[in-house]
Amino acid sequence: MSTRHTQSYNSLMRGFGELDIRGSSVPSELLLTGDHAFPLAMNSKGQVLMAASLYGRGRIVVVGHETYLTTFPALVENALTWLRGDGSDNLSVGVHKHMKGVADNLSKSSFQVTVVGAFSDNREVGVYVTDAYSVGADVKDLVAFLKAGGGVLIGGQAWSWAQQHPKENANLHFPGNKVSTVAGIYFTTHYGKAEILPVHPQIPSSWMAIRVGKDFADDLEVLLRGVSEFDLRDNILASEALVHGPLAFPIGTTEDGRAFLAGTYYGKGRVIVITHEAPLKTKKLASFWNNAISWLDQGRKGVVGVKPKQHLLRESGLKYEETELRKDLSVFVCTAYSDDRVEEIQDFVAEGGGLLIGGHAWYWAQTHPGQNTMTDFSGNKILNKMGLSLLPATISESSFKVHVPTQAKKDTDHFLSLLRLFAGHVAQGEKLGEHEEEHLKKLGVDCSNYLRMKAYDSSSYTQVLSGLTDILMSNGMPQVSEKNPVKSPKDHLLLRLGRAVYNVSQDPDALLPFLIKPLMPTVGHQMIMINANTAGEETWISTGLYLFPGMKTEMIIPANMVNKSWTILIGCQTDYLDAEELKRAPHVHEQFLVTSEKMQVRNLWGGLIYLVAPPNTKVEGEEVIVQMAVPAPYYKSGVTTAAHWSWLRKSPTPWAELEFDNIILSVPSDVVRDLESLDEVEALWNDIMRGITDLAVIPHRFPRKERIVADVQISHGWMHAGYPIMMNSSIAAELVRPGDARTKGLWGEIHELGHNQQRSCWEFRPNTTECTCNLWSVYVHEEVLGINRAKAHPSLTLTNRKNSVDEFVKGGKKLSDWKVWVALETYLQLQEQFGWDAFKKVFAAYHKMTDFPSDNDGKMNLYAVTFSQTVGMDLSAFFKAWGWPIETATEEKLYNLDTWMDHPMVEYEMTLT
Repeated sequence: MSTRHTQSYNSLMRGFGELDIRGSSVPSELLLTGDHAFPLAMNSKGQVLMAASLYGRGRIVVVGHETYLTTFPALVENALTWLRGDGSDNLSVGVHKHMKGVADNLSKSSFQVTVVGAFSDNREVGVYVTDAYSVGADVKDLVAFLKAGGGVLIGGQAWSWAQQHPKENANLHFPGNKVSTVAGIYFTTHYGKAEILPVHPQIPSSWMAIRVGKDFADDLEVLLRGVSEFDLRDNILASEALVHGPLAFPIGTTEDGRAFLAGTYYGKGRVIVITHEAPLKTKKLASFWNNAISWLDQGRKGVVGVKPKQHLLRESGLKYEETELRKDLSVFVCTAYSDDRVEEIQDFVAEGGGLLIGGHAWYWAQTHPGQNTMTDFSGNKILNKMGLSLLPATISESSFKVHVPTQAKKDTDHFLSLLRLFAGHVAQGEKLGEHEEEHLKKLGVDCSNYLRMKAYDSSSYTQVLSGLTDILMSNGMPQVSEKNPVKSPKDHLLLRLGRAVYNVSQDPDALLPFLIKPLMPTVGHQMIMINANTAGEETWISTGLYLFPGMKTEMIIPANMVNKSWTILIGCQTDYLDAEELKRAPHVHEQFLVTSEKMQVRNLWGGLIYLVAPPNTKVEGEEVIVQMAVPAPYYKSGVTTAAHWSWLRKSPTPWAELEFDNIILSVPSDVVRDLESLDEVEALWNDIMRGITDLAVIPHRFPRKERIVADVQISHGWMHAGYPIMMNSSIAAELVRPGDARTKGLWGEIHELGHNQQRSCWEFRPNTTECTCNLWSVYVHEEVLGINRAKAHPSLTLTNRKNSVDEFVKGGKKLSDWKVWVALETYLQLQEQFGWDAFKKVFAAYHKMTDFPSDNDGKMNLYAVTFSQTVGMDLSAFFKAWGWPIETATEEKLYNLDTWMDHPMVEYEMTLT
């Protein structure tokens, strides 16, 4: 909880060690939402019975039964002092006549107390005291008084009112809630357990306070009336919504429980969010939008305002007015892409308005690397404190059936429900059902997203953070490794929680011993020279430094790199793991956007330190200082001397990095410890990368060096392409064995390097995805390593090649079967006839083209023309024999060239004839 709330709590509870509320009065449990409400007293069940909050410039204190306002006169005096506000000299207090006992208790105090029949009788007071039943016609004035800086002390319980008004919504219609909810405090209809309440030195917290505050069956009945499905087709890629507030609830979900449509109560108002704005314009959801507007309007039949130029709801048939936000609107409709009027929108809803908002966060997340979607995306600035958030995760277009939630689904669809079940499982051994266990993996992801809000002012947030911290301190975190893999859903979750909680903990050093066994050798500050000249892609710049797990450091960054999209990356293992068995944590790297000249960074899992240069950036000779880190075994061509390497390779860090002319290899340090010289390794990789550039017909110096990272577990496959290329660390040693490489080859590594050279203009996906990359494998093995293709890979023996073609022909030469080795055979036949120079000329020709077909048929015809013109021979018959969709127009373009008559597929055509 924030320092401000802590100071307020200390002022309010000064002089109390406990509060004995036992007796005949049965209090209501209070529910807290938003960022400014915080508990003052909590019972052993985690029920909040007294709370305080801020709204606008004012303050409010709420107690769960009005008798407490006379039972604890010292508490009331503390409250009045705090409610006056800092520096206020207004000692005037208005007390409603039904609370005259409060006035009697204050008769000898310094406050100037007046008993009134209503707030309107004396509006000059600094603080107004009332029970929750007597606000009546004063609601509007009281809210305005509070917002303008006044103080309100209110007590009452809502359970008896609910019994007398069984069909009414207590959250909205209970008199006291018409005032207190604007500040995020709700009188609920739940009985509170009356007992001796301990007054803690800090704001009370308990995992049992994590709870959903309402059964939303009545809301869903209204919203889903006449609705059987949500049609989110027509190229809609929605975001996933995180439903995390105690008064928030999912409305539309996928089969696996991810929400794309949700609602929430906020203050006196209501909100509905849909995670893409396009459905707000469609007739297909007209029935739902009618229901939604009615629910948001709360029976007022007022004006529905739509932000100008948005054209939302135009096709829905609903009546609306294009306007900016106005106080007299009943419902406001907008998108999630502007944060110009965040507080106005929040106040509009808190004071009773309805908000319908649509938009997704995934595109923003993709275009703002290094930023925090939960805190920086405009839509979340509006929605977070309301209990809803838009996530970078996507939901593909589909038509989703309406699900009426069963109790089991209620317990797993809502973040707080499932979290409470898990907390009870850990704290008290409460058994989880099979359905709940299946959702623990999603809970881990949701916790990670939720904690990134860093909403330390929010009581809901701090209760969750405190509960998760207690879970980790009592259970620890699995010490995952290759020899100790993690398999159970509970351990999966604890592993995810460790990193997530550590990253937002306000005392991470105290938490660290419960998560890992830190080993932290330290070294004084290091100065790194930064040179970068990036083209269209971000580039990692190695520092050669390592942070051990839990170790933190401060980095001094040049001013001209601040707020220029530079980031600091800790850890080269950027693959996110989603596997049943984990040999390392799912997410072990951290990235920090450079926003100041002094950046303090840390990573629970440690890692190599990088500066990540954004695209189209040029810096030369900039000095970056790292205050505390450990030199790793880092070799850089032309920089690292033999003597320096002799010392570096013995460094205790677990990761090493070898940077050559065009490639950087990140491997476990054990792989390089015994390498006294790297001359042959360097020569091998310089030769390989030159071969890559030769075939691709690109400059010998890559604009961005390729990277290979060898990890204990990767996201998919044994290796995969990308930046960096990922491979399994069990075979990392083959990267530094030049003798073996020049005799046995490195097919997999070069295959992935080939993937990185593939270009959409001459790729026919999915057919050639795992095919054309092998052109580089064959070329490098033969032309650089001197290994014949038949020995480079078993599939390229003459027998296996022939078998592939035979099977393809027997199957009818279907283009759907033309892939991987069969497809490669087409290119190998061309190479064996026309040589590698023909391929180089073809690739060079594509470099000069600017306009390409987007469909495979068009691209295949362009390739046939390009290759034919390159070699001066009509190859259309050859490609047709392979089943390519060669068009008449293509054949006409090549009519003046000699036809390749004796191509290798002729024998199959003769056989078929």
